[in-house]
Order: sequence, then C-alpha cells, then structure tokens
Amino acid sequence: MENVTVFIKTLILFLIVSISAVAQQNRLPDWAFGGFKRPANINPIISPDSTSQFVDPVLNQTVRWESNDTFNPAAALINGKIAVLYRAEDKSGVGIGFRTSRLGYASSSDGLHFKRNHTPVFYPANDSQKKYEWPGGCEDPRIAVTTNGTYVVFYTQWNREVPRLGVATSKDLKHWTKHGPIFEDAYNGKFLNIPHKSASILTKVVKGRQVVTKINGKYWMYWGELHVYAATSDNLVNWKPLINADGSLKELISPRKGYFDSELTECGPPAIWTNKGIVLFYNGKNKAGEEGDKRFNGNSYCAGQALFDKNDPSKPITRLDVPFLRPMEAFEKSGQYINGTVFIEGMVFFHKKWFLYYGCADSRVAVAIYDPAHPAFPDPF
Repeated sequence: MENVTVFIKTLILFLIVSISAVAQQNRLPDWAFGGFKRPANINPIISPDSTSQFVDPVLNQTVRWESNDTFNPAAALINGKIAVLYRAEDKSGVGIGFRTSRLGYASSSDGLHFKRNHTPVFYPANDSQKKYEWPGGCEDPRIAVTTNGTYVVFYTQWNREVPRLGVATSKDLKHWTKHGPIFEDAYNGKFLNIPHKSASILTKVVKGRQVVTKINGKYWMYWGELHVYAATSDNLVNWKPLINADGSLKELISPRKGYFDSELTECGPPAIWTNKGIVLFYNGKNKAGEEGDKRFNGNSYCAGQALFDKNDPSKPITRLDVPFLRPMEAFEKSGQYINGTVFIEGMVFFHKKWFLYYGCADSRVAVAIYDPAHPAFPDPF
C-alpha cells in the first residue's frame, strides 16, 4: 500500500510539473516569425580582437579598432554569402558611447563560420560627415538591398552630442557613399537636431530574395528608440517623418507598463511585408522595478515582434506580449552591459531559413536560426 501511495504522489508531482512546463512554454501567433534556435557550439560568432589594426584617417595613427567590443550587427546576402557589418569599439574611452565605433566586415558561406576583414569598412573620416560622426563614430547599422543590387545602410552618427540617423549606399558592402543625416531636409530641418536612431526599412521576399519594397509608391521605414515612429522616402536618402496635425512626431508603438518593453521599443532589422501584415522586429527594454515585467531582468533587452496593416504601414494591429528571444546564454548576460542583451539588428533569408544576428551584452555577436519547415519553440519565460 505504501508503494502505491508513493507512486500516486510521484505521478501527481510529475503531472503538476508537466502542466506547469506547458503553461510556461512560449507560443507564437501565426503571423510571427520563429522560433529561432541558437545553433550548438557556434556562438558567439564574433568577439573582440586586439590584434586588428588600421590607420585612423582622423587621428592619423594606428588604432586597435575592435579591441574592446564587437556587437550590434547588420546582415545582408551578397554573391551567395552572408555578410555581417558589426559595430566595433576601440579602447579610446571608458563606458558605452565614450569610445569610437567603426563597422567591421565578416563573410560566411554557411551563415555560421565567418572570415573577418582586418580593417573596418565604414568609419569616421575627414569627410562631409565628420561633424556628425566624430569622435563617437558610426554605430548600430541596419542593411537592406534594392532590386537592382544597391545596398543601403542606416546607422547612428554619434558625435557625442546628438545621435542622428545617417544613410549610405554601396554596391559591394565595402565601399560606401555617405549621404548624411536622413532628416536633414524634411520640414526645413525641423527634426535634424533631435536625437534619432534605429531605422528598420520595409522589405519583401520576392522570388526567394529579400529586397526593399514600396507601398503606394513610397519607401517606408520604422525608426526610433523610445517610441516607434515611421518615415517615407522617394529616393532612400531623404526621409520625411510621419507627423500629427500639430507637427509632432506620430507615435505608432510605445512602451507598455508591466511588459518586457516597458522602457523602450527600439526598432531592429528590416521589417518584412507578408500576406498577414507587416512584421516589425524590435528590441524591448524592460524597466527595472514595479513598472517592468518581473519575469525578466530589469534593464534587460529582449526581442519582440509587432504586426502592422499590410496596406497601411502606419497602422499597428498587435504585438507579442512576451519576447521570442531573450538573454539566456552566459555570453548574452556577461559583457559591458551586465543586465543582459539580445539586441537584434540583422536578418537574412538564406537557404530557405532566416538567420538572425544580434548583439550580446554589447560585447559580442551571435546568431539564431528560424527554419519555417521545422520551427523551434521561442525562448521560454
């Protein structure tokens, strides 16, 4: 009898644990991408390298340009390979934002193992953008490609006074033409000198290739760090923010009290048009204390998705209540940002899978993969 009682208690405990596990399993709606799986024994794919050197054109001296941190990557497909442009910091200062950032280049034939250039491919120089980019540098790129093979990168120009979104174009991802701040001409420069960053241009998969797309004859982007805003363009270079009747910026998505995005909703990699709507990938910062989601670490960055109307990019429909990717691995929680970060910026459709590249604790680069034919579960909560 005693053995039967023990068996029954064990069975009940097993059922309770199983039911609890199912209840805690993160589930995605049918419009969302994922889940993304971290490949075993691969990450981080890019880490700081103190041996890389180049002669900085502003300082006119040799700099170990990626010796302190390598993080926040953009990604694109070129010549059948995945190229990643990642933010790299030297040791010229102390603390996030007080060093100089440049963009490094790495390429891969499988999306997992990368060969890196020893010198950066995008950086502050003695050019027309120096006043916007020096001494803080060029930060946090997002890349997309047009149907004619022109790559466009949106990045933060950081002069340690005001962060601004800059834009540049290229045919090979290594030689770039800088076009300056994207809001320089809009509304007579009204928004040029307000802080603005994090641009996610609208793309679409056409015949297996993810390319920049238009809606109603206009290019669209989502942008913003605190709130999500939008902007349109005729030429990919000059952008006009969406505004309200009173001339203020139109907020499309804002932080939510009690959720993982309770402090910031910062745009991630290029948004994607689908038959169910436009999917915006974004980075949510969890507010510490009573206003955040207590299931996640205070001040941590987790990855979310929002759905917009496919015919009206300014109309939000819904978004995930819990992140699909969150800091779980040791390298995502140890670095110069100790609260934990999975900061998504680059995503590529490659061999019928989605390769998502992200910054880890503002120190390294990692990858997670979504296979639509065999989707994994999103990160648990």
